[in-house]
Amino acid sequence: MGRGAQSLARVAVIVRAGAAPLWWPGLLVAAIGALVPGLTGRRIGLLSGAALFLITAAVVALARGRRYAELAGGATRAGRSDFLQDRAVTVRNWRRGRRWWLLGAFLAAVASAFVLPGAGGLVLAGAGAGLWLKAVRIGRREERDDALYWVRTDWVERGRPAGKRVKGYRTTGPMAGDAAPGGARRRR
Repeated sequence: MGRGAQSLARVAVIVRAGAAPLWWPGLLVAAIGALVPGLTGRRIGLLSGAALFLITAAVVALARGRRYAELAGGATRAGRSDFLQDRAVTVRNWRRGRRWWLLGAFLAAVASAFVLPGAGGLVLAGAGAGLWLKAVRIGRREERDDALYWVRTDWVERGRPAGKRVKGYRTTGPMAGDAAPGGARRRR
């Protein structure tokens, strides 16, 4: 990279990277929990899990929404020397950095099935759904603004594209990179 060049990662891709590793294991744990009677019984466990799913999805989807909008509103154009990180690299880095946390959350959700069947898995699935909804909301803003939002990779602490270290976003045209608005794979 040349002088002043920076590595940039897509904001929506970082947000969306955690959706699948929370959604699918969460559904698996919820199914396992449905087979275990637990202390409270299946019906109470699954009903409370459904309520927790909705609450978790809403909280995760709406968390830091004002900060994302503030950073997107003050975004500057990416320079010619900036390096745009590939979608697969961004997702792989996010998931590798959190594999032990994801495994721990999975095991905690399985253990919770013996108390409240299915609830822990539905909380995990709700967090995944909330991240996906947040990425969709970012994608809608990208489509509305006709720009893709990028963040410097050295500013993204622990996978938070709107964390304290992030001072601003960069923008490119809607055809840059290999991810569609919202972080999904670009259809070719």
